This record gives sequence, structure tokens and C-alpha cells, in this order.
Amino acid sequence: MKKQTGSDNYQKHAEELRACVRYLKEHAHLRSGAVVVLGCSTSEVAGGQIGRNSIPELGIELAKAMIGVCRELSLHPVFQCCEHLNRALVMERDIVDRLQLTQVNARPAPTAGGSTAAAAYDLMQSPAVTAFLQADAAIDIGDTLVGMHIRPVAVPLRMSGAMVGAARVNMGFSRLPYIGGSRTEYA
Repeated sequence: MKKQTGSDNYQKHAEELRACVRYLKEHAHLRSGAVVVLGCSTSEVAGGQIGRNSIPELGIELAKAMIGVCRELSLHPVFQCCEHLNRALVMERDIVDRLQLTQVNARPAPTAGGSTAAAAYDLMQSPAVTAFLQADAAIDIGDTLVGMHIRPVAVPLRMSGAMVGAARVNMGFSRLPYIGGSRTEYA
């Protein structure tokens, strides 16, 4: 029996992430062009404690997986940094421009921003960082508190047994707020 290497595990974790994104797209009925935030602790994915053992090589594989599957599904990936950058967000500059967001001057690193966000910054064609965003949906790997970036009204989405490595996965998406009273008709 072949012994699994870190690289083999990283590929397995990347596939687990891709499965979560596909599930979110289908079950949240995300349209083409939807913005999806990923918050990810590589420490938690590897079985450690959030913020303690960042793993840059794992962050690269997860960022590649997120960018690739989002491209495949016509979604826009955004990566949440850790609390050392006040949970700032890494995305392509065209999304910043399209959503008229305010760019901030920061560049994530594995120990100040997180391995996945730092890798995404390096992998993007024209990366930009903002302090605030209201996304269509989000995936939280390892309890990174990504829900703060989902546009109201946020709806939790459960995927049975959803894990990336040793980390729990929580997902959510936004729905339009219901307004009106008993005579209101909804679309």
C-alpha cells in the first residue's frame, strides 16, 4: 500500500473544497457571476488549531482549487484574510471596480492574512484587497467567521458530512428580504 504524502492529502483536500463549491452553486441556486467568499484555516484543515500552524503549500492547492472551480462554474472567488488583516478580502480588481468597493493597501502573507488568501493573491491576474464586501454566498472552512461577508438575508446551507481535511465546513448564501404583509405576493 502506497503511503500518502502531504501533496496527496493536499489534492484530496482540494477535491473536498471543489465538491463544497459545486454543492453550494447547485443548492443555493447561484447565478453566473455570483460572488463567493472563502474563509479557510489551513491549520484546521491539517488537524491543528486555527492561527497556529499555517501551511503555505496547502493554501496554494486550496486557492488553486477555489479559483479553478469558480471559473468552471462562472462564479467569482473572493478570499477572506485572517484577523491579522481584519478579515480583509482578496479578489480580482475587476470585481472591486464592478462593485465599487474601496481598495485598501495590504498584501496577505501566511502569518498575517492566512496561507490560502496569500496564495490567492499570488495566483490572481490583478489582485486587490478590500475591507468590506457583501457577497452572494460563502464557504467557511475551519470556523473562520466568514458569515460577516454575506449579504442579508443570510441562509445557512448544510452539506451532510462536509469536511475539508479535519476542518468543519459551514456554508451560507443570501436570499432577497421578504417585505410587505399578508397580501404581498412573492416571486
